[in-house]
Amino acid sequence: MRVHVAQHPLVAHKLTVLRDRTTPSPTFRALVDELVTLLAYEATRQIAVRETAIVTPVCPTVGMTIASPRPLVVPVLRAGLGMLDGMARLLPTAEVGFLGMRRDEETLEAVTYAHRLPDDLSGRQCFLLDPMLATGGTLVAAVDYLLARGARDVTAICLLATPEGLSAVERSVGARADVTVVVAAVDEGLDENAYIVPGLGDAGDRLYGVVGDLAPDRSL
Repeated sequence: MRVHVAQHPLVAHKLTVLRDRTTPSPTFRALVDELVTLLAYEATRQIAVRETAIVTPVCPTVGMTIASPRPLVVPVLRAGLGMLDGMARLLPTAEVGFLGMRRDEETLEAVTYAHRLPDDLSGRQCFLLDPMLATGGTLVAAVDYLLARGARDVTAICLLATPEGLSAVERSVGARADVTVVVAAVDEGLDENAYIVPGLGDAGDRLYGVVGDLAPDRSL
């Protein structure tokens, strides 16, 4: 497993504003969108391309275009949905699938409650979007779901991660597939409630607010 921490002044600036508890939801959403586009630039460095013959206004030449099959972008609901536009802006030709996951409050394990993905992901480069890599449970379950459908090249884009979460992902899936995790920062660790410290709070709530009696959207 490879881990890439984006080192850039703009990434650090946007992440600092995201962490601030006084940042309102509209600003938070806009900053997530901008930050994901910066992270997506790093995450797509190894995207598959093919030579393509074109004719410029001056002469024929050969350039590069994204190879087939098209990449697949998979936001993990609900918080990962707030990352989709930033990723799609950089990779508009990608297909989009969805995974709905929540934590079972009794077993503390990730449970898949919805999905919309191709049955066969063989040969596809897959990009998972999930803001918070805390304990690693959600990301492990999401990667396992893609591997079960034939994927072998998976890149996860997260705003924040913890050492515990990264270790859990590496132990579980690192030897079974080509997995890369791209993050804006690796934080200190987890508190007693499995929140990332210093973190930025509940990403889903800060993106969309608290809606009704839905289960908490805290990433595992």
